Amino acid sequence: MSNNMAVPKSKITKSKRNMRRAHDALSSDAYVEDKTTGELHRPHHIDLKTGMYRGKQVLKVKDRI
Repeated sequence: MSNNMAVPKSKITKSKRNMRRAHDALSSDAYVEDKTTGELHRPHHIDLKTGMYRGKQVLKVKDRI
């Protein structure tokens, strides 16, 4: 009866393990300020409050009371 389990050939050092995990940290969401209104929105996304994208009106925005 043979075991065909994957077994590491040598111990992975703490240094190598931590180097692999160096890219796993969560980054915060990026926001840019709109040039005309000063509102924050995601880059390359429509500004939902104004309906503008790259200087053009692309959404009709209902007036909020």
